[in-house]
Amino acid sequence: MSRILTSIFMIGSIGYIVFRYRYRIINILIGTGWMRRLAVGSIMSVPGIRQKLMSTVFGGPSEG
Repeated sequence: MSRILTSIFMIGSIGYIVFRYRYRIINILIGTGWMRRLAVGSIMSVPGIRQKLMSTVFGGPSEG
């Protein structure tokens, strides 16, 4: 029982720390070139996001 409570407490603590410092963690991860390339490549491989981003950046027909 004590082991389960300790595990739940640790997971909760780690979750809180990650949530509180999420922007710092993202900046550290994206600060490296290969991680930035991996993140952008992953996001751009999603068809809906890619189409929306390209139309916003390069001025396609607007929706709505």
